[in-house]
Amino acid sequence: MILRFAAFLLLAYALGFLGFAVTLPQPLGDVETDAVVVPTGGSGRIARGLEIVREGKAGRMFVSGVDPEVKPQEFAAQFGVAGREMDCCVTLGFLAVDTRSNAGEVAQWVSENEIEDLRLVTTDWHMRRAAGEIRGAIPDTVVIYEDAVPSSPDLQQLFLEYNKLLASSVSQGMPA
Repeated sequence: MILRFAAFLLLAYALGFLGFAVTLPQPLGDVETDAVVVPTGGSGRIARGLEIVREGKAGRMFVSGVDPEVKPQEFAAQFGVAGREMDCCVTLGFLAVDTRSNAGEVAQWVSENEIEDLRLVTTDWHMRRAAGEIRGAIPDTVVIYEDAVPSSPDLQQLFLEYNKLLASSVSQGMPA
């Protein structure tokens, strides 16, 4: 009986991983939101967030998890952001160090800025966990639109992220 149950759990885990790996979230179409939120960490995330602001699909951008050593002028220079654009439209968050603390930092910014809907920009393999953590930290009334940056993750990266997603889901008490 225990062996059958263990086999069932292993099969469920393997099928869940397969589903996770082959159905990575996709880029979002033409949707306007109050803001775009970008957790640091993956290639193309910040560029995509800036593109959204510049196209007028979001009025401002919050970048969560910026290294405290990075000065706003350095960020602006690295990503080609004009001073006026930084002043009006880009806020850097320096408190977060991981996905869970990104959620807390985003929740604080959303509350302080009375955001009603936001576009979350992160890498495709990271989207489910990031969105789940943020949904758990902000009020239910705030709508999150998921805008995944396509990538080419290797099997190890997918495996690690799937396990983090499961752990995050268990700790939040919600289904993966």
